[in-house]
Amino acid sequence: MSFRRGIVRQSKFRHVFAQAWKPENCLDDVRVTRVTWEGPLCDANPKFIAVIVEAGGGGAFLVLPLSKSGRVDQNTPLVCGHTAPVLDIQWCPHDDTIIASASEDTTVKVWQIPDGGLTSPMTEAAVTLEGHSKRVGILAWHPSTLNILLSAGCDNVLCLWDVGTGEQLYRLDDMHPDLIYSVCWNREGSAICTTCKDKALRVIDPRRGTVLQVREKVHDGTRPMRAVFLSDGKILTTGFSRMSERQLALWDTDDFSEPMVMQEMDSSNGVLLPFYDPDTNMVYLCGKGDCTIRYFEVTEEPPHVHFLSLYSSKEPQRGAGFLSKRGVDVNKCEIARFYKLHERKVEPISMTVPRKSDLFQGDLYPDTAGLEPALLAEDWVAGQDAPPMLVSLSGGYEAPPSRQGAAVLARHRPSSAGEPEESRLAQTPVDKVFPAASPDTEAGGVCAAASALAGEDTQEREGAGGEEEQLCEILLELKALRALVLSQGQRIEQLEQQLARFEEGEV
Repeated sequence: MSFRRGIVRQSKFRHVFAQAWKPENCLDDVRVTRVTWEGPLCDANPKFIAVIVEAGGGGAFLVLPLSKSGRVDQNTPLVCGHTAPVLDIQWCPHDDTIIASASEDTTVKVWQIPDGGLTSPMTEAAVTLEGHSKRVGILAWHPSTLNILLSAGCDNVLCLWDVGTGEQLYRLDDMHPDLIYSVCWNREGSAICTTCKDKALRVIDPRRGTVLQVREKVHDGTRPMRAVFLSDGKILTTGFSRMSERQLALWDTDDFSEPMVMQEMDSSNGVLLPFYDPDTNMVYLCGKGDCTIRYFEVTEEPPHVHFLSLYSSKEPQRGAGFLSKRGVDVNKCEIARFYKLHERKVEPISMTVPRKSDLFQGDLYPDTAGLEPALLAEDWVAGQDAPPMLVSLSGGYEAPPSRQGAAVLARHRPSSAGEPEESRLAQTPVDKVFPAASPDTEAGGVCAAASALAGEDTQEREGAGGEEEQLCEILLELKALRALVLSQGQRIEQLEQQLARFEEGEV
């Protein structure tokens, strides 16, 4: 018995199970697009879900609140500013109301969705980016820098944009001899990995415009490949063998000579779309046209890629949206959620780790990427790199008020004369579209606002200066209390982790 326990791999994700939501919690009568493009066709964040849909006379996508369920009325307003079918949509990682779309009309558009959702069709984008000569099918926001967006088109060109100014920062047009299949940033946003129709995997420094590494014939098959950067710098790829068997491979960027892992999956012809969760180091594989979702855990010890389980259903998927970790239900130990696209339905599927305790499971939810960007666009262009700013999910994550969305419209109207600048972001063009304030500048802005309010009351009240001092004292005391709560929360998480290890018999 002790021998059997010794050979069982210990992992808290060995018992992850997937479960589809009840029919009444699905979205019905959604006319999912029939466009022949190997992309997810859907994206979700804690506020909204977006799905590319059929539209006559152009391209459109549907945006609904995440809490929406049931039948979707055919008169529901759409985002319909493109003149040709939409191929890809991506929510901004730093603002849950900002979404980018790429289309066959060769343009990339950035939209600001009202907090309450759409009440009328949206045809005017906040920003339109023009630089490709053929259809644009891939979008990728920078993971930690404000306003940096990457697009890849069928003209074999990569474009990097500063969305705040509408400026094309870099144009990489001599790196891919054929169609680009996928693009993915590394965790710090210092490099990207791409797959191409020439069967090569490339690691590129986009600021220098140089190819750092190339691996020819990553997969021998002719069907499309995909690649994603893992948090430790390795790269996971999906593709096909010469005999058209689907494959999964893991590559060490320090040595591209041989793959660390090469697994053959099955003989289906659907392209495997990899979705990576850096918090749990799990990879989910969704095949276009498949009825299954496979999930794996990637570890340092051999064999590195461990198959966990699969979700199977009767109906094939036309695409899938992966919910941002900030949107999962921590009270139900949900570690991931997919939105499976059927022909006329969107079905949520939850990935859950069963636990007996009702306490917050800190070992399942390490700090995850939050809305606050780590860098400004000009910092990244100057050569700085930084991982995403992390937030805790303990007690249920609550997003801070958006400081970006309201200023999108400011780009189309003159600013008020003499308006005070509360942060150094306001000194840059990027703030005119997507501003963000650091905690220090935010506290300074609150104090400044308190001072302004106190100044306006001088005609009605005496001793306004005393009130101002009291307000600042309250803010300072509040800041100290928040720091105390944070430290206590970290200690609670440590104790909960110890308790979870006792429950799983690891101690």
